Amino acid sequence: MAYESMAKTNSMPTRQIRKKDLTLLQRTYIPEILKGMVLTLRQVFRPKFTRQYPEERWNPPASFRGRPVLVEENGVERCVACGLCARVCPALAIELQASETDLPKERYPVRFEINMLRCIFCGFCEEACPEEAIIMSDEYELAFLRTEDAVYGKEKLLMSTERLKTRLEFLRRSR
Repeated sequence: MAYESMAKTNSMPTRQIRKKDLTLLQRTYIPEILKGMVLTLRQVFRPKFTRQYPEERWNPPASFRGRPVLVEENGVERCVACGLCARVCPALAIELQASETDLPKERYPVRFEINMLRCIFCGFCEEACPEEAIIMSDEYELAFLRTEDAVYGKEKLLMSTERLKTRLEFLRRSR
C-alpha cells in the first residue's frame, strides 16, 4: 500500500509516493516470531552447568570490577587525598578528608569512606586516580545486616599490593 505526502520545494508542492519495504508476510511478524522461537529452542537444548556456590568458589578474571579498595604499599596507603575519586563518583558514594604530612607525598586522607550501598561499581574512581591508589578488587561478596555496616572506612578498604597484583598488572597492560 502506498501513501502520498506533500513536500514543498522552492515553494512549489511536489508529490512523493513512498512504498512500504515490508511484504505481506513480513507485516504479520511471523518470520521474526519464528526467529525468536528458534533462538529459544537452541538455548533450551544446550548443556547446562551449575556451580555449587559455597563449596565451589568463582575466581573472577582480572577485568572484573568488584568492591573498590585502597592500595596499601609498604604499610602506607598510596592515596594523596586529591579528591578526584570523590568528584568523579556519579553515585556520590566516596567521602574523604585530607590532611598535611611531613612525608614525601605531602598529603594523606585522614578519613576515607565508601558507602557500599550507594556504590554502583562503575570504576570511574579507579580511572580518575592518578596514583593507582583506589582500584576495583575481585571481591564480590557483600552482605550487610545494618546500614551502618555498609559504610567502609580506611581500615576495611586498605588492601596490600600483593593481594591486588593481578588487577594492578591488568590495569597497567590496558592503559
